Amino acid sequence: MNRKNIGHGQATGKIILMGEHAVVYGEPAIAFPFEETSIMTTIESDQMMTLDCQYFCGNLAEVPARLKSVQKVIYQTLAELGQENTTLKITINSTIPAERGMGSSAAVAVAIVRGLFDYFKTPCSPETLLRLVDEAEKIAHGNPSGIDAAATSGSKPIFFIKGQPLELFPMNVSNAYLIVADTGIKGQTREAVSDVAHLFEEDKQLAAKHITELGRLTVQAKQAILMNDVPLLGTSMNQAHEHLKALTVSNKQLDHLVETARNNGALGAKLTGGGRGGCLIALVDSKRQAEKIADSLKNAGATAAWIQSLEVKK
Repeated sequence: MNRKNIGHGQATGKIILMGEHAVVYGEPAIAFPFEETSIMTTIESDQMMTLDCQYFCGNLAEVPARLKSVQKVIYQTLAELGQENTTLKITINSTIPAERGMGSSAAVAVAIVRGLFDYFKTPCSPETLLRLVDEAEKIAHGNPSGIDAAATSGSKPIFFIKGQPLELFPMNVSNAYLIVADTGIKGQTREAVSDVAHLFEEDKQLAAKHITELGRLTVQAKQAILMNDVPLLGTSMNQAHEHLKALTVSNKQLDHLVETARNNGALGAKLTGGGRGGCLIALVDSKRQAEKIADSLKNAGATAAWIQSLEVKK
């Protein structure tokens, strides 16, 4: 008898460093893979088509509404592989918190596509991967930018402007660490995006000023990364948070934790993602300082904190 065939797929979390909300209005954003959180899928032969994950265990045809994007990416990938009649057990293990702006839904799709292609011993091109993930993301997010799919499947920072090709660039910083802390509150991206649009209706000039500044600060942050200027990157982050606050996409808990990080020595701190919950990020220049600030954030109410070096992996 042949040894049991098993497929494996993997994807990382993602963080938006700069440009959230402004990206909707044509300004740039920067995102990058966040390797401290990840998703692994395992694909095995089974007598029926089943899914086993944190939210559901059972027949793939009976998944709840929140997992329809997962169901779609499985069916579409099997069709792509010409294996529509195969029955498999798909197991998903994730350390990416859901609904926190860390790319959870895109990462699940990336890991599933990679796992299925691995199971059938078929190479998967980046173009095929992103096309299949994008279809699933349309169910999860309506009109995805593609940035989550690119960041959760890649290894470099992404400079992104809506409607333009994604631009990869090197993370050219040394002695810098990013802390990502979870407020413990689900992000409210749709509501926040809607409220920013409402601000444009009330006072277009003022709202546009904040959006334009967020775009300028994103470009400045990219230059800071390329020049290895960690203090300038921190300053850009601090200023960006003030503009996001003015656009009403922060909340009391985010502001409290951002303030806590700064008071404990962070060079920069801001919300990341859709806002009104989710996560914040803080920039520091040593591992020891990062650990100290991560502890202070947890003491101030963060439910989890991760630390990632921003140094380029040789």
